Amino acid sequence: MRYRADITAGSLKVAESRVIADLLLKQADDAAWKSAMGRDNLLQARSPATARRLSRMIRNRLETMTPDLWKLVRDGNSTAATHACLAAAVKHSELLADFLELVVKEQYRIFADKLTYQLWDDFIADCQNRDAELPDWSESTIKRLRSSVFQILQQAGYIDSTKSLRLQTVHIADEVVRYLTNNDEGSVLRCIQVAP
Repeated sequence: MRYRADITAGSLKVAESRVIADLLLKQADDAAWKSAMGRDNLLQARSPATARRLSRMIRNRLETMTPDLWKLVRDGNSTAATHACLAAAVKHSELLADFLELVVKEQYRIFADKLTYQLWDDFIADCQNRDAELPDWSESTIKRLRSSVFQILQQAGYIDSTKSLRLQTVHIADEVVRYLTNNDEGSVLRCIQVAP
């Protein structure tokens, strides 16, 4: 299956990703992970179950990349860390990658002022045509997916807010561009370099 709905678990979660990147870089064992997510509640989650779910999602995203990207997440300035988290999220989620490349890039190309919910609905319909194995997502799942994706776009700077959906120019942090170029992640770079 090409598209999964697991992106509903959260947006970029940069602060939490810095914590997870640190644990990955320290090569924490299972006991250290359990302690960090449970007793220490390093993600400041409302419950142990939420901490586990969030840490699993972020870890799965970050583990699509190498320790050099984890360092950018953990130690980079706000922009570099955000764009590093975006790169990992794009590599982890075909849904996010395709929305950026097929829809957002096109809106910039035609000089559109903003995104619309209709663009999202049309994109989901196209996804169902591209992926025969795609489950028949409920309306609420489609809305949660849209909410997560648009939050990611806002956090990364593509849109000014999730209310107006106005498009903005985005310059991906040089360190992230360099990392993606040096690690043969051209497809991820193409997806995130959609803004003029």
